[in-house]
Amino acid sequence: MPRSSLSTAPVTTYPLIGITTRLDAENTFYLRRYYAEAIEAFGGIPVYIPLIPDPKYLSAVAEKIEGLMLSGSDSDIDPLFYGEEPHPKLGSVVPERDQTDLILLEAAEKRKMPVLAICFGIQSLNVSRGGTLIQDIESQTSNLIKHEQGRVYDRPSHHIGIESNSLLAKLAGGDSARVNSSHHQSIKQVGRDLRVVARAHDGVIEAVVDSRPDRFVLGVQWHPEIGWERDNFSKAIFERFIEAARQFRG
Repeated sequence: MPRSSLSTAPVTTYPLIGITTRLDAENTFYLRRYYAEAIEAFGGIPVYIPLIPDPKYLSAVAEKIEGLMLSGSDSDIDPLFYGEEPHPKLGSVVPERDQTDLILLEAAEKRKMPVLAICFGIQSLNVSRGGTLIQDIESQTSNLIKHEQGRVYDRPSHHIGIESNSLLAKLAGGDSARVNSSHHQSIKQVGRDLRVVARAHDGVIEAVVDSRPDRFVLGVQWHPEIGWERDNFSKAIFERFIEAARQFRG
């Protein structure tokens, strides 16, 4: 895969970016290649983080990295973490992934570390801040557009409206964009210190940022890591995240 022309910084300035993995039924840690390739292309060093929910281990990892990227997942967060009983349409739950994300987010919060949270990641980010989730948007909301687009995963399938003058609007180059979409849950009650900056036309929350000016925390409900080579909006997201991690490194 060709490298982005934006990755021009000397290798010695590449920040370490921790990326959460997944756990399959065969007890294998894994993750699609796109996350690591996007980080490397924009000047970061991708480091996959095994889902070992031990606070001492994860705190040690968090001390070594300059940015945290929470990947997507085909699992759902256990609603126990936000005080609800499981909805009939709740998908599979992977406790190791839930716990790892929440521990890492706590460590990132303490260090004021840059965070990019993608799809499942925006949901765990919101839960870590005391927010709640819609467990199944199709059965729990009305007048929906299609959010589970299926194949082809890199095809922008629906529009989002973006808050004017927000960080996301600057990255998108305007107050609307088309994004790829693969999820059946979304943010319901927004967590502390998070601000909604994008919604789909049906009202589903598509992006949040940290409301505090000294933090770079961006959560998106879509998948900018897939097809970024052909999408300027996705490129801008990764470029800004890596720049924030580089500044955090000092």
